[in-house]
Amino acid sequence: MRVRRNKRFHAEIAASALSDIMFFLLLFFLIISTLANPNVIDLMLPKADSNKTTDKAHITISVNADKQYFIDKQQVPFEDLESTLMSRIAGSGDNVVIVRLPKDLQVQDMVDILQIGQKNKLKFSIATTK
Repeated sequence: MRVRRNKRFHAEIAASALSDIMFFLLLFFLIISTLANPNVIDLMLPKADSNKTTDKAHITISVNADKQYFIDKQQVPFEDLESTLMSRIAGSGDNVVIVRLPKDLQVQDMVDILQIGQKNKLKFSIATTK
């Protein structure tokens, strides 16, 4: 008597393409994470022991070492800073403003900006690094 073997089909998963897909996903997320906040000007921010992060895209005021003022990435003269800021806030409805100052800027420059927020009852937050 002769015994026949069953030739069953065994399902296999080709894993060679999965590593390529994972590599492209990793690359995609790395590129996207660097573009998370495109309205940022490169500054040497002051350090703090603890800092909170936000997921919302707030309006940012940046001042570079040459005392050039920027709202998001648009350069604005200091004389027009308050009016431009208030028009942006009226358009977005968000009264939280992130202030980005270099660590070696004078305190008086920071106070000049914070007085604008105090006068218009805005919530200012200073950006720092950890």
